[in-house]
Amino acid sequence: MASLNAIAKKLVEPGKGILAADESEPTIAKRFAKIGLPSTPDLRRDYREMLFRAEAMRKHISGVILTEETLEQHAADGTDFRALLADADVIPGIKVDRGAFPMPGESGEKITEGLDGLRQRLTRYAALGAGFAKWRSVITISELAPTRNGIRANAHVLARYARLCQEAGIVPVVEPEVVGDGEPGDHSIARCEDVTGETLEMVFSELRLAGVDLSGILLKPNMVLPGIWSPRKADIEEVALRTIGTLRAFVPATVPGIAFLSGGQSDEEATAHLNAMNKLGPLPWPLTFSYGRALQNAALMIWSGRPENVPAAQAAFNHRVEMNALAAKGEWRDELELAKAA
Repeated sequence: MASLNAIAKKLVEPGKGILAADESEPTIAKRFAKIGLPSTPDLRRDYREMLFRAEAMRKHISGVILTEETLEQHAADGTDFRALLADADVIPGIKVDRGAFPMPGESGEKITEGLDGLRQRLTRYAALGAGFAKWRSVITISELAPTRNGIRANAHVLARYARLCQEAGIVPVVEPEVVGDGEPGDHSIARCEDVTGETLEMVFSELRLAGVDLSGILLKPNMVLPGIWSPRKADIEEVALRTIGTLRAFVPATVPGIAFLSGGQSDEEATAHLNAMNKLGPLPWPLTFSYGRALQNAALMIWSGRPENVPAAQAAFNHRVEMNALAAKGEWRDELELAKAA
């Protein structure tokens, strides 16, 4: 059995990243509704099968975050999804949190739930072949939030989850997301930088206290960005410099890698920011992507539930993944997007 460190390193090997295909049923229902589709088990299966059979999976994807439904699901021809991923040398992962719920008080903060029964669930997921797991905690910025208590509560839960994962032989992906679209969402990039730093400092303090082996985790953080409704936008270089500065200050070099979430950015923004950060090297850790919408948007719209659209949708997915694979090596250029559009 591969060590936790070996699995983590494979997930962030050069030119590869993680596909986040762990949308909850309510989330994927909203995305399907935008293209006029009901969220049925068969359509969810067909959509994910289309992605899993795409060429990009073999070339540029190291791992896929699945839901409980998808981990045990089969393709239309009866092939186990896990077998499809294994054939592409892709590590299956599993989302294990149960979602974020309001914390007591008036701050508007949330706490992620799902620790009850997690040890037993992880044992089962490991037996099914899951090599890594993901838990997302939400940190909101507003006039009242985040509070020190809110940050610490979420960091503590992340640490307990991570320790249970390692006990089960599963690499924990630790995702403390400082969200950019919470109300009012008009905070500055400097405010995001401060909150992201405070959050990461607390997360690693709690991980250490819990006895988590930092060489056997991955970090999935937000990039340092202004709020989605901020009057002052930030250019690509500023985002890269502030994000890397924050990571250098608070993320230990023992962490095997960092796989960013896209956090509401456009497809090309998420690629450009990742590329700019990788051009600032050398860095203590490899930087790659763990994107959901930023990899799937174009493919989903083209597919629209129609089998005849699968080749074109896969081509769009392949392109987006390839662009991010280049960005993970600092080799992406605007011209590559323009050439594809032409």
